[in-house]
Amino acid sequence: MKREMATNNKENERAELHKTIWRIANDLRGSVDGWDFKTYVLGMLFYRFISENLTSYLNEQERKAGTPDFDYARLSDADAEFGRAETVKGNGFDILPSELFANVRTRARHDANLNETLSNIFADIEGSATGSDSENDIKGLLTTST
Repeated sequence: MKREMATNNKENERAELHKTIWRIANDLRGSVDGWDFKTYVLGMLFYRFISENLTSYLNEQERKAGTPDFDYARLSDADAEFGRAETVKGNGFDILPSELFANVRTRARHDANLNETLSNIFADIEGSATGSDSENDIKGLLTTST
């Protein structure tokens, strides 16, 4: 009986959490269409995922090569350009350090044109694959242009 009550309480708490999250999401999206909002949120999650994944991969490769304190996110864009072709060849795309999710997030509060910044970054990520085997796979993944 206690186990059943604990399960019911947990389910009730979960249902309340879902309602609260849904209410917050609706407040955040304001007058934006629900589908557009979901697309935006999923795009941002994907951007974060590929940024973190790329950073982790490049850090691991550099550490294996003998640079134990390497951190791609702290590298200058100019220094990152040296390995860009190899990164695209291995991963199908590249993201410059200044355009990584974590770095953009750090600067976001002071970026009056954040939407434009993100749009340019997404175009840069897709553009990094231009001429590569992955070009058709990446094209349109983050932007709506054709």
